[in-house]
Amino acid sequence: MNRVEGAEQNYIRCANRRRGYYAICWDFSQNEESGNFSYMEHIFNHLPTIAEIKQTVIGWYNKQIDEKILSGFKWNGMSVWLSSENQFNYKAAYDLAVQTNGKTLPVTFKFGSDDEPLYHKFTDLEEFSDFYTKAMLYIQTTLSEGWAKKDSVDWNKYDM
Repeated sequence: MNRVEGAEQNYIRCANRRRGYYAICWDFSQNEESGNFSYMEHIFNHLPTIAEIKQTVIGWYNKQIDEKILSGFKWNGMSVWLSSENQFNYKAAYDLAVQTNGKTLPVTFKFGSDDEPLYHKFTDLEEFSDFYTKAMLYIQTTLSEGWAKKDSVDWNKYDM
């Protein structure tokens, strides 16, 4: 899969008749200055079925969503790595803090990156709630945006 540029919005085309290669394209955006389109393209060595096209396109969107959740969240200017393990740790610590009315605090988490780690100590429930609520809202918003993109794909455009 590659991001490429072209003058037309072709969703599926024969890329090489002699070899039977077909290209599928998706995630179009138009450059206002040049008028060209930027889009993702994947080449098949055969005419792909709609199931193969859906698997490729949906798989790409899922990867984009996962990467955005994993590394796109910032809280108070700090990058927060939202891996599944970290999400579980944040939830467990938050739930326990809420259940004990903050008696399990302080709790410290590592934010930032491995190269530039930032450690933050949550000492009160209000600040921890702010962090946890914003992290969960970010995840839910990212998922909703991804679902909307996947739902907006017109699979009929891939008929040849």
